[in-house]
Amino acid sequence: MYLINSNNLNSNNYGGVILLRENYSENFMKQKMMRSVIASLIPILLASIYFFGWRSLVLLSIVTAFGLGTEWIFAKKYNRKVSEAVFVSCFLYSLILPPSTPFWVAVVGIVFGITFSKEVFGGFGKNVYNPALAARAFVYISFPEPLTMGWATPASGFPGGFGTYLTQSIDAVSQATPMAVFRETGAYGDFTDLLLGNIFGSLGETSAILIILAGIYLIYKKAASWQIMTGVLIGFTGLSGALLLLGNTQVPNILFGLFSGGLMFGTVFMATDPISAPKTKEAKWIYGVLIGMITVVIRAYSLFSGGIMFAILISNTFSPIMDEGVRYLKKRKKEKGEVVA
Repeated sequence: MYLINSNNLNSNNYGGVILLRENYSENFMKQKMMRSVIASLIPILLASIYFFGWRSLVLLSIVTAFGLGTEWIFAKKYNRKVSEAVFVSCFLYSLILPPSTPFWVAVVGIVFGITFSKEVFGGFGKNVYNPALAARAFVYISFPEPLTMGWATPASGFPGGFGTYLTQSIDAVSQATPMAVFRETGAYGDFTDLLLGNIFGSLGETSAILIILAGIYLIYKKAASWQIMTGVLIGFTGLSGALLLLGNTQVPNILFGLFSGGLMFGTVFMATDPISAPKTKEAKWIYGVLIGMITVVIRAYSLFSGGIMFAILISNTFSPIMDEGVRYLKKRKKEKGEVVA
C-alpha cells in the first residue's frame, strides 16, 4: 500500500521500514484479537487450496481488495482509522463462498456487507450484524444459482488442488453438499470425509478437524467465547435429539448434523464475533443456545439446507436486548439485596 524508497534501505538506514510502520499505525486500528483469528484461518485457507485449487487464494485477494477499499472510503470520509477487522470479514466471507463463485458476485457481496452491516451503523464496534454473514446472505438471496449450483469436486492425493487453478465443476442436480443430499434423499455422507474435508461445499467449511483445532486455538488465545460455542452445541444437540426422539425424519442424526452444513465454521468463527455477539456471560449462553436451536428449525422446516447463517443473523438482532435484559435483572437483584440488608 505504501511505497518505500529502496535507496533508504541499507545497512545503516532503516528509515523506509520505520515510515511504513508509522503509516500503518496512522491509518489502521491495531487489533491483536483479529490477528489471532487470521492466524487460525491460515490452515483452513491452505486446505481450501488443496481441495479446490488456487482460485481460493485469488478469490480471497479480490474480496480483500474491495472490502478494504470500501472501508477505506468511509474511514477517509469520517476521519477515522481502518480496522484490522475488515481483513477478518473478507477472510471469513471468502471461505464461506462456493469455489467457483463469480468474482463480480463476491465483490458485490463484500461491498454490501461492509457498507450496510458495518459502516451505516458507524463503523467498527457499532455494527449489529456480522458483516461477513450479511454479505453471504445478500448474495445467497440475490444470486441463488451461482451460490447453490457452483460446486467443484474436492481433490485428493498429491498435489491435490495445489496443481490446478480450479478443480472440476459438477452437476449440482446429481451431486451436492452433504446436507443438501440428506434433505433430498435421506442419505448420510461418509463421516471420515466430513472430518477431513473431502466433500462438496464452500471453500472453508468442509474440514471439521481443522475448524475444531482453530476453535481450540481461539479459546486458548481468548479471541473467541467458549460459552457461545458451547451454547450453540447444546442448543443444536438438545433440540435435534428431542425431535429425533419424536420421530422427526427431517432432522439428521446429531453427529452428521454437527459436522455438515457449515455448522462448525459458523459456531467457531461467526457466532463468536465479539461485536455482534452479547457481552455479558449469561447472555452469551442464551445467545449460543438460541443459534443452535434456530439452526435445527431452519434445516428441518425451511427451504434452506444450512441454517447456521440465518440463525446467527437472527440472533444478532436480539443480542443487544439480551445484554440489556441480563444487566437489568442483575441490577434488580442487587437492589433487592440492598433493601433486605
